[in-house]
Amino acid sequence: MNSNILIGPVALPNPVLLAPMSGVTDAPFRRMAADLGAGLVISEMTACAALAEGKHIARRRVERHGAGPHVVQLAGCEGRWMAEGARIAEGLGAAIIDINMGCPAKHVTNGASGSALMRDLDHALTLIEAVVAAVRVPVTLKMRLGWDDRTRNAAALARRAELAGVRLVTVHGRTRCQFYKGRADWAAVRAVKAAVSVPVVVNGDIESFDDADAALAASGADAVMVGRGAQGRPWFPGQLARYLATGKREPPPPLSEQLALASALYGEMLGHYGADIGMRHARKHLGWALDTAAAIAGVSAELLKATRGRVLTASDPAIVLRRLAEAFDTFGALNAARSPQYA
Repeated sequence: MNSNILIGPVALPNPVLLAPMSGVTDAPFRRMAADLGAGLVISEMTACAALAEGKHIARRRVERHGAGPHVVQLAGCEGRWMAEGARIAEGLGAAIIDINMGCPAKHVTNGASGSALMRDLDHALTLIEAVVAAVRVPVTLKMRLGWDDRTRNAAALARRAELAGVRLVTVHGRTRCQFYKGRADWAAVRAVKAAVSVPVVVNGDIESFDDADAALAASGADAVMVGRGAQGRPWFPGQLARYLATGKREPPPPLSEQLALASALYGEMLGHYGADIGMRHARKHLGWALDTAAAIAGVSAELLKATRGRVLTASDPAIVLRRLAEAFDTFGALNAARSPQYA
């Protein structure tokens, strides 16, 4: 592990990154994770053509979050659009451009973007070269191990990407055809680390301190990227960073603090999107927050299901917040006897 990671001129405060996740890592969530200690946070994947065409949703996806370096992740399949999207993102304040060659979603790969690009490395390189030539800021790359187990070509892509000017590589330890099934193969990332001199980040299934230790040991990577492990736990990347620096394993925040964070994120999202759209986007975050709190408190599946329904179906923001607080009060009361420090 490398605790002093440079991406071009950008120095990271720690080696724990928050993964770009569509529909999740919008500006409010990135800001909270960064404020809680994540070393770098990355925007949702943004279609470069939509950004170049000025579509509102694409522009909103690349908005600055206001804490730490601004990283915009772009996806596309044509060099001219990738270059134009990168120029626009740089003009909007991006300090780093990340290229997506890892998304496994069919609506992305069917358009020859995301991890589909790992089926044609020559074409993938034309996109990388177009982006590097278009901007002055550093360019990074996120990929998978390959399209399938017969074509695990991450090391070859990483080597060629470094020669083209990419300054950091992130590898999710699955092939595209695995989607999110099975377990991430962290050891397979070691071949990528051996192939390049730029920093390598290991990603996939890092949801605990032990996971991070195992992923770093198996891969030899310089840093870790947390994705689904931060859902409902925006504090986890920061806790993990402090653990890697000090060896101290912090417990989850008390439920009262978790409630405050979930409530604050809800308000931020309503402000970011407007009430109607914000409420829809925030539901998944509130659901994850309830799942996390319920797991800590040992809440039954039946009570959690009823509580989720009560909170997530409310249509008035004030009622949502009141029911969320009531839910955490209930969970806290159940938890107080067995784990009073988390109540």
